[in-house]
Amino acid sequence: MADTDTALDAFRADIAQWIETSCPASLRNRPMGEDTMVWGGRRWQFKNDAQKDWLEAAIARGMTAPRWPTEYGGAGLSRAQEKIYREEMERLSAPPPLESFGLWMLGPALLAFGNEEQKMQHLPPITRGEIRWCQGYSEPGAGSDLANVQTRAEDMGDHYLVNGQKIWTSYADQADWIFALVRTDRDAPKHLGISFLLMDMDTPGITTRPIQLISGKSPFCETFFDNVRVPKENLVGTVNKGWDIAKYLLTHEREMIGGGARGLLGGRALGQVLGDLEGAMDDPVIRAEAMACEVNSLAFAMTMERYKDRAEAGQGVGNASAMLKYYGTELNKRRYELLMSAGGSEVLEWDGPHGALAPEWLRTKANSIEGGTSEVMLDIIAKRVLELPSR
Repeated sequence: MADTDTALDAFRADIAQWIETSCPASLRNRPMGEDTMVWGGRRWQFKNDAQKDWLEAAIARGMTAPRWPTEYGGAGLSRAQEKIYREEMERLSAPPPLESFGLWMLGPALLAFGNEEQKMQHLPPITRGEIRWCQGYSEPGAGSDLANVQTRAEDMGDHYLVNGQKIWTSYADQADWIFALVRTDRDAPKHLGISFLLMDMDTPGITTRPIQLISGKSPFCETFFDNVRVPKENLVGTVNKGWDIAKYLLTHEREMIGGGARGLLGGRALGQVLGDLEGAMDDPVIRAEAMACEVNSLAFAMTMERYKDRAEAGQGVGNASAMLKYYGTELNKRRYELLMSAGGSEVLEWDGPHGALAPEWLRTKANSIEGGTSEVMLDIIAKRVLELPSR
């Protein structure tokens, strides 16, 4: 059915009613955080029955992955329908039924590069929240210079033998599978000789170690591979051509990280949080800065929508993802800097009524590092987006 105004109006009414009846009232209008998000996976434990009911309703309609084809567990929505769905979710203050690196990053890569067997094996379990994925990209010597990965996968005939280390692997200690970049040709130039491999975290030889952050909380881990046997069928795409997949996946990761600036702080708007800080909104400078942040957030949201429309039209996002990632993360840092300035010593008390702000403020510092540092993003923007001459 074509996306006519009449058809879209009917879809909006239908999806709004479905959200109203399917998402329990107890889940709405709640601050989003680790204690309210549903990640799924083999070891996942629901916090309450409402979370389970909401996820099951979304799975039945394919709404954990609204744009994915129905044969892989999605809803097969058009771009216009997906936008309406997100608008109605926000209007009704309904939380996402499922959070997942599989949905945000691996899924799009498999849809673009995976074979049919890989898609059928991995995509439906992702949409059902049965398997939780983590990302194995960065290494101690390969962060911003990601193509310098040294974790190696040796061809042993019917399988690969993987040895090496990954770092900053978010939630690796809770994940079921990992998608990783491995070096399959040590003699090739560093952007070549890299392959994209899927590994079950229960495979003998894989161990993880959590990394503590200054905020007191951390999703990050070190992950070690010691003679890990990986079946050949877990190779995605062509051997030694994994960098193409890595770049494609990074565009989705950067959009995801940058898009965080559009969201609400703990489920609330910036003005609401400032309103809870005594005397903050009485300061005209604070009010002006808050308004500037909100205007910039709206402008950024429209820019994100424009690039999503371009992707839908087959033009892709490409290197512009660096621009979205840079601006989004810097804007998010700016919002939290404003909150800390407005709250003063009151918000530095971690055990006080506003104790969540300081850890969240510290966490934003990582936004401009993870997925590529702001300095690297600016370099990509200068060279690949603006096409400025090299000095």
